[in-house]
Amino acid sequence: MTVRLDTTHHDRDAVGMTYVYPVVSRRSGGVSVGINLNVNNACNWRCIYCQVPDLKRGGPPPINIKQLEDELRRMLTAIVHGNFMTTSVPEDMRRLNDIALSGNGEPTSAPEFPAVVATVARLLAEFDLVGHIKVVLISNGSLMYRPHVQAGLAQLREIGGEVWFKLDRATTEGLRLVNQTETTPDKVMRNLSACAEMCPTWIQTCLFTLDGQPPGDVESGAYLTFLGQAVAANIPLKGVLLYGLARSSTQPEASRLGRLPADWLEQFAAHIRQTGLTAQTFP
Repeated sequence: MTVRLDTTHHDRDAVGMTYVYPVVSRRSGGVSVGINLNVNNACNWRCIYCQVPDLKRGGPPPINIKQLEDELRRMLTAIVHGNFMTTSVPEDMRRLNDIALSGNGEPTSAPEFPAVVATVARLLAEFDLVGHIKVVLISNGSLMYRPHVQAGLAQLREIGGEVWFKLDRATTEGLRLVNQTETTPDKVMRNLSACAEMCPTWIQTCLFTLDGQPPGDVESGAYLTFLGQAVAANIPLKGVLLYGLARSSTQPEASRLGRLPADWLEQFAAHIRQTGLTAQTFP
């Protein structure tokens, strides 16, 4: 299992597996083992910064839980007991940080989502990793009302997991523009509340220039107002993860997108902290 990884190389086929892939994560500062439940590149949103090629609308095909378990066991064996770290990972990143339910679409759209979380829990115990690494669900949060998603969140909480809940914009127009979804800020707030009550939850936000311009005052103000309302409603958030563009979009809007300066992100993080929430930046 030989591959050279860096923070810009997030190839889901890096080690030739269907569901499992390793990445070097700038956010975690180490190796993240990803689990891709949307192997058909289908998602219920179409974010304009998404790096997934041939992205389409829809949900995933049925998940082969046995194959997923076998792949995850092989990957953890190579990392924990093998030489994967020394042969494939930059020296300053040779730390297993988390297992991330992420991939090429919305992972909670898979009906097998609770079974996947249960599989991860079993393997954490098998490799004596319970309490030593995190399990992270990276989600757009749109399906938190579904019973199977809530069942998976309950299991995730039991193994010390957490959710990174996407919030890129906080107006209906901004959500439609950036995420290509018809949801509304009110619906997002209800889903966020449901998620955070069931499992520790961070908001994750991608910020970038569009046609050379950073997010405007209307969108920025609406975003900060949304966070203030969440705090006032006592939604138990862990904080906010702000990140810029690390990899190129494969969507039609790619040429219109650009990276924001690190100091812009940090200034915006300072405004977020004024709401009482923790904010971390990943330019």
